[in-house]
Amino acid sequence: MELEFAKMSGAGNDFIVIDNRRGAIGRDVRELAKQLCRRRMSIGADGLILVGESRDHAFRMRYFNADGSEADMCGNGGRCVARFASELGVAGQEMEFESRMGLHQAEVQEDGNVKLGLPDPRAVLMNTTLTIDGEHLTLHRVNTGVPHAVIEVDDVEAYPVVEMGRVIRYHSRFAPEGTNVDFITVKPDGTLRLRTYERGVEDETLACGTGAVATALMMAALGRTRSPAVVMTQGGEPLVVDFYMSDHGFCDVSLLGDARIVYWGKLQLSED
Repeated sequence: MELEFAKMSGAGNDFIVIDNRRGAIGRDVRELAKQLCRRRMSIGADGLILVGESRDHAFRMRYFNADGSEADMCGNGGRCVARFASELGVAGQEMEFESRMGLHQAEVQEDGNVKLGLPDPRAVLMNTTLTIDGEHLTLHRVNTGVPHAVIEVDDVEAYPVVEMGRVIRYHSRFAPEGTNVDFITVKPDGTLRLRTYERGVEDETLACGTGAVATALMMAALGRTRSPAVVMTQGGEPLVVDFYMSDHGFCDVSLLGDARIVYWGKLQLSED
């Protein structure tokens, strides 16, 4: 069986995106995601995205991490799948689509950037302390579709993101589901410089959309930034987080940034 796919990049996060509205992929998708996302041995990506049928909206998005686990949402993945759907004519430049997280509105702009609306964040917990090897870390927790722990550091460029991120991701405080870990430095011009250790990829990624949102919201809650917040990713591409903040929390959250098709390809899958 032959399937067309797009290799896409959203500010550095890379994805394999497949139109599965006819249900051609009926096998264990988790195992397929692990196989296809394996770098150097296959296509390689941070995750696999399937476009499925939706009764009431343009389509339904399913997102699988590189380790095969299915996530409720991926911010940059959501922006990429909106661009993919627009290119295929599944949706127009403005659309509504579903994920396990809920309903999203997206706009594919003329310059190729995509703006994605996200549900209000939940499970906000500010200024908690975690002690690791004698070091006391202040972190802020929020779920922006997936759970995040946000930690401000003096110099994120020099910080051991992978080593500390892995320890925190698997810490008993966040068991059993674990957490994504965002390390942030606020630059003098107000730009947020972000590096993220992603659960499911189990490594640092070049960008993280829900992490950029988590970071912007937590820094806004601390009075360190305001909307729209510019977040610079490890891949060098900016993400812009827009939101409304009140005494009752955050709403009207959106994520804007680059979403490009790197190339189109064809997969040969066995029928079993």
